[in-house]
Amino acid sequence: MITGRTLDDDLIYEILSVVEEIPEGCVATYGQIARLIGRDKNARLVGRVLSMAEYYGTYPCHRVVNHAGRLVPGWQEQRYLLLEEGVPFKDDFHVDIVRCRWEC
Repeated sequence: MITGRTLDDDLIYEILSVVEEIPEGCVATYGQIARLIGRDKNARLVGRVLSMAEYYGTYPCHRVVNHAGRLVPGWQEQRYLLLEEGVPFKDDFHVDIVRCRWEC
């Protein structure tokens, strides 16, 4: 878990293992992932871990959006990857979270 303000590998891999389960064509929110690992109030921690996921392997981090379905600002590839999977969008920056939320 978190010792002081440092992340340990067990917590990182716990978050990434949930992300790995998100099916193609679906999205999950940072808060949803936090709840699934028993850390309801740690959505930002999930975002922090995903920002460094590339150092731990290949994970479908593009399938994680904020609670309103907003994409990661500045990550142009995320929209392309989600469109390739058939994820519906409300506008250029928001997925239609009602239609594509992962029901886990």
